[in-house]
Amino acid sequence: MWQNNPPGSLYDYIRVASFSLGPDGRIEQWSERAAELFGITARQAVGKDPLEVLAPAGAHGRGRRPTAPFLAEGGLDGREWTGLIPYQRGGGHDTPDGGSATVGGEPSGLAEIYVMPTQNERGQRAALCVAVDVRALRGIETDIAASEAVFGQSPLGFFFFGTDLTLLRVNESFAQAFGRPADWHRGRTPHDFLPRGEAERLTAALRQVLDTGKPVSDIQLVGPVPGHAERRRWSVSLYRLHSGSGRPIGVAALATDVTGRRRAEREAAGVRRNLALLNEAGARIGNSLDLETTARELLDVAVPQFCDLASVDLYQGLLAGDEAPPGLADGSAELRRVAYASAVSGAPVAGGEKPVQVGEVHRYAFHSPCAAALRTAQVQVVPRREGEDGPELGAVVQSTLAVPMVARDTVVGLAQFSRTKGSEPFGERDTALAVELAARAAVCIDNARLYRREHERAVILQRSLLPPGDPEAAGLEIACRYLPANAATEVGGDWFDVIELPGHRTALVVGDVMGRGLRAAVAMGELRTAVRTLAMLDLEPAEVLSALDEIAHGLGRPGGKQSSTRGVRGGVRAADLSEVYLATCVYAVYDPVTRRCTIANAGHLPPVLVEAGRPAELLDVQPGMPLGVGGELFEETVVELPDGALLALYTDGLVESRDHALDEGLEAFREALTGPSRPLEEVCEHVLGALDTHHGEDDIALLMARLRGLPDEHVGDWTLPAEPRSVARARELAREQLPQWGLDNLVDTTELLVSELVTNALRYGEGEIRLRLLLDRTLVCEVWDGGLVQPRRRRARDTDEGGRGLQLVGMLSAAWGSRRTPHGKTVWFELALPDGEFPAPDAVEALLSLY
Repeated sequence: MWQNNPPGSLYDYIRVASFSLGPDGRIEQWSERAAELFGITARQAVGKDPLEVLAPAGAHGRGRRPTAPFLAEGGLDGREWTGLIPYQRGGGHDTPDGGSATVGGEPSGLAEIYVMPTQNERGQRAALCVAVDVRALRGIETDIAASEAVFGQSPLGFFFFGTDLTLLRVNESFAQAFGRPADWHRGRTPHDFLPRGEAERLTAALRQVLDTGKPVSDIQLVGPVPGHAERRRWSVSLYRLHSGSGRPIGVAALATDVTGRRRAEREAAGVRRNLALLNEAGARIGNSLDLETTARELLDVAVPQFCDLASVDLYQGLLAGDEAPPGLADGSAELRRVAYASAVSGAPVAGGEKPVQVGEVHRYAFHSPCAAALRTAQVQVVPRREGEDGPELGAVVQSTLAVPMVARDTVVGLAQFSRTKGSEPFGERDTALAVELAARAAVCIDNARLYRREHERAVILQRSLLPPGDPEAAGLEIACRYLPANAATEVGGDWFDVIELPGHRTALVVGDVMGRGLRAAVAMGELRTAVRTLAMLDLEPAEVLSALDEIAHGLGRPGGKQSSTRGVRGGVRAADLSEVYLATCVYAVYDPVTRRCTIANAGHLPPVLVEAGRPAELLDVQPGMPLGVGGELFEETVVELPDGALLALYTDGLVESRDHALDEGLEAFREALTGPSRPLEEVCEHVLGALDTHHGEDDIALLMARLRGLPDEHVGDWTLPAEPRSVARARELAREQLPQWGLDNLVDTTELLVSELVTNALRYGEGEIRLRLLLDRTLVCEVWDGGLVQPRRRRARDTDEGGRGLQLVGMLSAAWGSRRTPHGKTVWFELALPDGEFPAPDAVEALLSLY
C-alpha cells in the first residue's frame, strides 16, 4: 500500500540531497534538498561543472582546484564512486542581491557523495549523485552507539513496547530479571511472562501511558521466575516514546528487581512496628496502680496490633498478699484470669475445651505448655493441634505464645498471645517482643501488687488510729469527716478524736502532723495515742499539750531522747530540723454540767463557734507554738458555751489551698456555718460542698459538736461537812435521788460505793466534802475534797480490817479513778445503766468475794 511517510523519518535527520549529471559531466538536475544543503539554487547549479558549483577555484585561493576522481576525461567513466568532498556553502557565487556567498575562502562543510552511473533515453552515460552532510551522519552514528551502550550495558532492565503493546526489544538485564533469553521476549505480550492479574495491571498501565503520555512510576509487579522457588517483585516505570515530529511510536520501560529491598523493607517495618509497640507499651502500661487495670492496659497494647487474642492470668495467692503461695515454683498454684481481649468474636484462647472466664480461678495441667512456662520461666510456643477430643486451642487459633510474667526473679502470672488463621505465624522477633511486653507489664503488676499490699496495711493503720464514724459523748451531738489529700492512698497526718473524760466531760482533739504519707500517719498515731493516755490522766488541756510537745520533740530520735538543743530559741537548731516531727493541735475539754469549754492551742487554727441567731466567729485563743519545738508553755482559754451552740474544729486543708489565701478560706468557712439551724450531718455536708475540698493538696479533718449540756434534773450536787455523820447523809441522798431517775436497781450498789468514797474523803482528805451524781448514758458519782493525796488501790490481807474499799469500788463499778482539781481532788466511779441484757451488779456477792 502506498502511503505518505510521516515527518520525523531518518531522512529528516541525515538530510539526504540528490542531483544528476548529464553525458557531458555537467549538472543536469538539482533538487531542492541539494539547494538547501549546499546553499546554491538550481539556476546557479544546472549546466555547470559540479566542482565549480561545490568548490569554485576562488574559494580555495591561488586558482587551485581539487581533482574530480568521479569524472572521466571529457565524460563519465561508468564507475560507481563514493567519497568525501569539501564544499563551500554558496559556492562563492554571486547571490541574487549581487553579494558573494564565499566566507573567508575556507570550506564550510564536508559532504559524502555517492555517484551511481545511469543512462539517458538516448543510451548515453549519465550519473545520479546522492550527497549527505557528514556532520549530521556522524552525529546520528554517535547517538546510535550511545543508545546501544546505555541499552545493552545498563544494570537496569530496559524494554520497549510498540503501539500494539508487544515487546520490540529488551536488554540483557531485563532478560536476566525475568529468567528468559532476550530474543524470547520479542513479540511477546505481558501475559506471556507475568501472572494473569499482574499482566492485566501492566497492560492497563501501558495503554494509559500510550494514550495520555503521562509517565507512570513504581508499578509493583509480582510473579514467578523460571529456576527460582521464591516469587519475585519488580518495580516498573513507564514513559511514552516519540518520533522526531512528536508522533507516539511506543512505550519504554525500566524494570528493577526489588525483591531483596522489599524483604529488607518488611523487616525494617517490622522492627519499626515493634519499637512503636514497645514505645506505646511504655506510655500506656503502668499508669494505674490497680492490678486489673494494668493487665487490661497490656492487652489494649497487644490486641490487635500484635496478636488477635490475648489473656492474663495472675497467681491467686499473690493477689491475696501471700509472698510464696503453695505451688508457685512448679506452676501448679491457682491462677485467676484478670483480663482477656479478642479481635475475633467468640474465639477462645487456650486452656482446654471450656474457655476460662475473666475472674475465674483455675489451674493448668502439670504437663501443659502453660504450666511449663510458669515452671521454667521460659516462653513456650503452642502450635495448633487437633486431637480426637477436639481442638486444644480454638478452631480459629493457629498458634499461641505462653509467656511467663517475671518480675524481680518471681513469676507472677502468665500472658498468652494468640494469632488466628490468616495471620502471619509468630517468629523469633515476635517471641522476643512478647517477652518484653510481658516483662514490662509484670513489673508494673508487681508494683501494683506491692502497692496494694502496703496500701491496705497503711489504710488499716490509718483507720485504726481514727475514732469510729459516729462517736458519742455526754451532752454533745458529734459529726466528723476525714478526707485524705490523696483519695487513692487514704493515708495522712491529720487526726481528730473524741475522748470521754470522768464526770461526763468530753475532750475534743484535732491535730495535724506536718507532711503526709505513711511517715506522717505513724507520727500521728503516736501523738493520738499519747493524747488519749494523757487525757485519761485527767490533766488540764495546757498540761496535755506540754506533755505532747515533749513527746513530739523526741520522735525520730533513738530511744525518743530529747535533743541537746534545749534552751535554743525555738527548741531546735536549723541543722536538726530534718529530725523534727512538727504538729499542730487544739485540745478542748467540754463540761456539760457547767457549760464551760477549756481550750489550749499548739499552733493550730482557732475553733469556730456558732451561736443561734449570730454569725460564726473565730474563738480568741492563744495560738501557741507547734508541738515538737520543745520547751514551750501553753495557755488555756475558758469559754462559756450556751446550749445549742456549735463548735467546729478543723485542719488547715479545709480552708487553705493554692487557689486562695487562708483568710479567704476562713471567711468562706464562717459563711458556710452561718445560717439557720440544721441537723449536724447536713451542716457537715454543706461545709464540704461549699468549700474547695478536692484540691488534693492537704488532708482535711473536720470535727463538729453541737452542745446540749446536761439538764439540771440530771445533776445532783450537794455539799457535806467534814464530819462522820456526812457518810450517812451521803447514803441517804443517793437513796433518794436514784429512784427519781428510775434507777432503783442501782440504789444498793450506789449507796455502798458512795459510803466508801465519803468515808475515804473524811479519813484522808481535807475540808468540806462535795457529792455529785450525774445521769446521762451512764451514772457517774463524784466525791470532792480539799486533800491532795491521791487514793491508791491495794490488796488487803485476810487479817486486815481495812483496805478493801477501793477494791470494792473497782469490782462493782464500770470504771473509777481520781483527778486533781484546782483546790484538791475528785474521786469518781461510773455505773452502767441496767437493762435486760446487763443487770445491775450484786453488791452482796461482791462483798463476799472479798473474804
